[in-house]
Amino acid sequence: MKGSTTSLFWFFFTLALFSNTVVLSVDTLTATQSLGLNQTLVSPEEVFELGFFSTNGSKWYLGIWYKDFPFKTVVWVANRDTPLENSNGTLRIGEEGNLVLLNQTGYTIWSSNQTTATNPVLQLLDSGNLILIEANERNTTNYLWQSFDHPTDTLLPGMKLGWDLDTGVERRITAWKSQDDPSSGDSYFSVDYHGIPDVFLWNKQQRIFRTGPWNGERLGGIPILDTIADLNDTVHADEHGVYFIISPLAQSNLSRMVVNWTGAIERCAWVESSQSWTRTWFAPNGDCDQYGVCGPFGICDSNAFPVCQCIQGFSVKNQQQWDLRNFSDGCVRKTGLECGKDKFLPMKNVQLPDTREAFVDKNMTLLDCESRCQRECNCTAYANAEITNGGTGCVMWTGNLIDTRQFVEGDQDLYVRLAASDVDDSDTGSSGGSDNKKNVGVIVGIAVPVALVVLAVIIFILWKKVKLRSISKGNEQQNDNTNRSQTTLLRDARFSNNKEHADERSMYKLDLSLFDFQTISEATNFFSLANKLGEGGFGSVYGGRLAGGQHIAVKRLSTGSGQGNEEFTNEVSSIAKVQHRNLVRLLGCCIEKDEKMLIYEYMENKGLDSILFDKVKSSMLDWPMRFNIICGIAKGLLYLHHDSRFKIIHRDLKASNVLLDKEMNPKISDFGIARIFDNDQTQANTRRVVGTYGYMSPEYAMGGYFSVKSDVFSFGVLVLEIISGKKNIGFYSSDDINLLGHAWRLWKEGSALELIDSSFSESCSQSEVLRCIHIGLICVQERAEDRPAMSSVVLMLSNEAALMPEPKHPGFVFGRSPGETNSSSARQEESYTINQVTVTRLDGR
Repeated sequence: MKGSTTSLFWFFFTLALFSNTVVLSVDTLTATQSLGLNQTLVSPEEVFELGFFSTNGSKWYLGIWYKDFPFKTVVWVANRDTPLENSNGTLRIGEEGNLVLLNQTGYTIWSSNQTTATNPVLQLLDSGNLILIEANERNTTNYLWQSFDHPTDTLLPGMKLGWDLDTGVERRITAWKSQDDPSSGDSYFSVDYHGIPDVFLWNKQQRIFRTGPWNGERLGGIPILDTIADLNDTVHADEHGVYFIISPLAQSNLSRMVVNWTGAIERCAWVESSQSWTRTWFAPNGDCDQYGVCGPFGICDSNAFPVCQCIQGFSVKNQQQWDLRNFSDGCVRKTGLECGKDKFLPMKNVQLPDTREAFVDKNMTLLDCESRCQRECNCTAYANAEITNGGTGCVMWTGNLIDTRQFVEGDQDLYVRLAASDVDDSDTGSSGGSDNKKNVGVIVGIAVPVALVVLAVIIFILWKKVKLRSISKGNEQQNDNTNRSQTTLLRDARFSNNKEHADERSMYKLDLSLFDFQTISEATNFFSLANKLGEGGFGSVYGGRLAGGQHIAVKRLSTGSGQGNEEFTNEVSSIAKVQHRNLVRLLGCCIEKDEKMLIYEYMENKGLDSILFDKVKSSMLDWPMRFNIICGIAKGLLYLHHDSRFKIIHRDLKASNVLLDKEMNPKISDFGIARIFDNDQTQANTRRVVGTYGYMSPEYAMGGYFSVKSDVFSFGVLVLEIISGKKNIGFYSSDDINLLGHAWRLWKEGSALELIDSSFSESCSQSEVLRCIHIGLICVQERAEDRPAMSSVVLMLSNEAALMPEPKHPGFVFGRSPGETNSSSARQEESYTINQVTVTRLDGR
């Protein structure tokens, strides 16, 4: 018996040694080998790994991911639309020299193209490219097949996105169907080579976003990417093909562009210090990223309100729809053209309109382009095709101008054909590329009826000692007589030269609608008590309705407010610069005599605190709603910290400053004490600590130091409050003095689910709640450097597979001493905003 056992051992050992199931090389697979479950290929420098994976345990896929990351980031899937029904899959090189993926019955469920190879090997490169190549040609680029030619949802540096015009084959990246389903979704990112090469984000058959045409140096519509050091993205175009190729990012050894399952395109860089992916750019991000949002001859400016305007010489086609913020009908000419007598209006710093149906000649000069456009009476605009060498080539439009966008700086010049009567002589200039062309104001706001007069008033905003310059009596009288609706207010915001804010001095142009006092008074029923929504340190808030039916919320500065002037001007300068679906929208302001008011979009369900902490109303918030609120707040903060034009620290994030619309979607409000950072600034210090007890981070409350991590702390507090339905300040139990201490103790005891508010305990996903508690606790850690960035928080909220660090001791956790009693003063449950040494009650401005 013993001899039989020994013989069997050596038989199976020999069989295993020579079996094709054994992978003999780390990064290659030969024709005599195969790859099965728990076997992988690893690139030479151990950057990428190829193997089998499952997202839900029932279906299996062959894919490539980054090796040894805290969570699996898959960049390529072979059989995304033909999954294995179990883990018994095998990858091998077939008899035709191609790759084949077999299921447990030996049936081929996926394969690459056939080759004429004599001795092929499969190799995984450090670029993430999986290549099939002749064994004796390992150091060449003469590939028989490569995964880079068959992208899924991710574009890696060196991959080609675009068209092979010889074969008609397109390479695009297509989103996963859902977070845990790699099959092809509805959203995809693809190159359109008609006109000037451009890249579009699609959802099914609808264009969602356009990058802007290639201008010889970059894709014109995303100038933010041009600010990234050593970015060298390219578009290659000739008679054989048109391709967009991304470059590595200088800040990170690892980067990628991906169409995520939510339908957004994003560019990410791996940050080693935080062990997380950081988004360097994403779209769509704001109204102006929506393709064609302003309709024909409209132009989108994310710094204006409304964001859509008409090009000078054009007027709104459908004013009723325009007033309802539906701009799709666009604009029409004020005056008909008269060929031969028309003039061209130069527009600077714009994303060129869609060029798919435009005429393009890369050999013409701009003067030649202008001459041709003048001769052809159906020509509506022209521009240089590229910006290289001072401007080269010609692009000419003969139809509507669609998806034009205004930027503050950069991008290209566009020359629009107008009737001579619609162009001032000062507006026109040589279009021959000379340096003396004028940067004229070419956008005319159409936010108000034509009969109204545009009032330009300059307001200088001092950040520390803010004094709002009074408007002259003549302008006030003109405003009373002619402006009963909205006009455009152009103002300069200046930071003071005081020592505390010297590093923040800058000048910004703010475009905002100005309402007159009579209009707002009538809208709020003359500020009646019945219209009053609440009261805070700023003053009172009233609900109202404009004559056109739009519902508004009016924040009226109290004349007795000690901080009102500063908060008023600071809020204008902060929120007027940002637009996001999770930030409350500022519609305009009223500055008349002693009155100073901010006019916001109306939020039907008021503040989160009014529902969350109400024992009766809290049942309205089931877990899906609460989770959606948490995610929305996180996305709003991410925008403020990373994705907006300016880095903004809110400094007073709390439940009362999160407003809910009629669909219970959250919007962050109250930017009265927000601070704007330079892009490279990480921290600031102040002697005047302002904010709300219970939400302030330790380093801010005790030392005056604040950063994005201060907001992260406040977000963590808010997450735990949303889950528990309890306030951090005012929470008491027999063992804990505040909610953070209570949550920390339950977590350490393994009883974190006891934190759940009983009103939704039956409707929740326990794993999702636990993940949120975990996130909340790592956000409120005592040391700022231990807290994650909001980009990591958003990723952790959206990715169940994300690996999260174990939380450390939170800030402001104090145990109850035996001598403490439940005195009435100790049980005070209100939040307070502190200002220097004074403490002022605040019910949410």
